Amino acid sequence: MFVLTVNTGSSSVRLALYAREAKDLRACGHAHYESDAGDPRARLQAFLDRHAGERPRLVAHRVVHGGAHLTSTRRIDAEVEAEIERLAPLAPLHNPVALAWIRVCREALGTHISQVAVFDTAFYAQLPEVAATYALPRELSARHRLRRYGFHGLAHQALWSRWRELRPDVSAGGRVISFHLGAGCSVTAIDRGRALDTSMGFSPLEGLMMATRSGDVDPGLVTFLQRVEGMSAPDVEQLLNERSGLLGVSGTSGDMRQLLGTDDPHARLAVQLYCYRARKYLGAYLTVLGGADAILFGGGVGENAAAVRAGILEGLDWAGIRLDAAANAATTGREGRISAADSRIEAWVIPVDEARILAREALATVIL
Repeated sequence: MFVLTVNTGSSSVRLALYAREAKDLRACGHAHYESDAGDPRARLQAFLDRHAGERPRLVAHRVVHGGAHLTSTRRIDAEVEAEIERLAPLAPLHNPVALAWIRVCREALGTHISQVAVFDTAFYAQLPEVAATYALPRELSARHRLRRYGFHGLAHQALWSRWRELRPDVSAGGRVISFHLGAGCSVTAIDRGRALDTSMGFSPLEGLMMATRSGDVDPGLVTFLQRVEGMSAPDVEQLLNERSGLLGVSGTSGDMRQLLGTDDPHARLAVQLYCYRARKYLGAYLTVLGGADAILFGGGVGENAAAVRAGILEGLDWAGIRLDAAANAATTGREGRISAADSRIEAWVIPVDEARILAREALATVIL
């Protein structure tokens, strides 16, 4: 039996196919497409024709925002689909794309095929109240369910799970700070498998500087722009989500590979700011956890940009983090320890396999 996984990000979609076997899942094929690269149904059909000997019986979708109600993996029905759509304004670069692929799969594979939604926010459903709460009027927060939801939960869960396999001697997985760095970026403080804090909040816009997203900004800056530039709420959302971050500061690109390959001073500043902001969060989460056993890097930038990892970990000897420069430079797109042998806190690069988690979650949810 085949399981199809659909992982929609802010700038791409990843398809993967697994065959369920007696003891585990066997990977049968995968593909990565840019979001604007052709008709989704045609891409899905071509992928299945190339990799599947039969039609999949189960489809697992990564959905970024599940809000206050969708806090665990759910079979997709009309009610779940409506809630994903209702939450679209909170994840405008993600939920609408996930919805489109849910509907494409239904049209292409038929309504009898079971589809499952796996929510990035689910990993953070039990954030401590002190980490989940905004300092806003209590009645307003209750009326609109205003809280820090957190995102990239699948990626951070995968990083922590693999760390446990690598270091079974660390009791219950210990204390970990995990970075997921790609087009979207986030960092999470994890204590023995439980998320204690994370950089993204009510929407995926909060936190670290990203490819085109600003991350943290002074709310007063938003109201200032609305007054002096006459910007509407949609204008501001578009500015902060699509024209800021690495792209906004460099003025040329949100692609870290391009920025690292140029001597342009604006590009250098963009990379420095990206690393600086991440390093600030790392320091904060060392405080939240009271220290750490490991720093984990995943995602396209985290797995492939040694210079960025070095920039984030720069000057942290005082905290017990010492980078092995040679190991860091040699670890690109593969798993490996990049901290020095005498580093009190280990640092690792761990490729994130979200697709396998999606498939396992779907199989655990739906009885076929």
